[in-house]
Amino acid sequence: MIQMAYAAVRIRGHVNVHPKIKKTLELLNLTRANHCVLLPENKSMKGMLQVAKDYVTWGEVTDETITKLLEKRGKGPGDNTLTEQFLQNVSSYKSFQALAKDIAADKVQLTEIPEVKPVFRLHPPVKGFEGVKRSFVNNGALGYRSKEINTLINRML
Repeated sequence: MIQMAYAAVRIRGHVNVHPKIKKTLELLNLTRANHCVLLPENKSMKGMLQVAKDYVTWGEVTDETITKLLEKRGKGPGDNTLTEQFLQNVSSYKSFQALAKDIAADKVQLTEIPEVKPVFRLHPPVKGFEGVKRSFVNNGALGYRSKEINTLINRML
């Protein structure tokens, strides 16, 4: 079985959230709506996503989407835009593509690179969400959406 990375996007806000779900979202670094994080695919992350399924959507992300996220929405120290020059200075990676490939294959996490923020702040999606109170399988926006997470993230960039 090939390891893949998950991208999780918080869809709903913070009003009337159960404390257990709120704590889970904080542990996932999803503190605000339209924030996106890259997570490794393992049992504990799947369990945490299942707890927060009524507030987030997630799926397997491709390295092309991760590259776009890093280029357009990656942030470094002082909330400055991430550049390949900065990436070369703080890590062994020469380009966003090389880093994205290793993140997608679960070889490295964004938190392991110093001074790079692990959260991507995205715009609301073009044409809006499908429905913020229904799951993805019921024509909504919440829960597991497999490879369709890539189209959602591209609409939010």
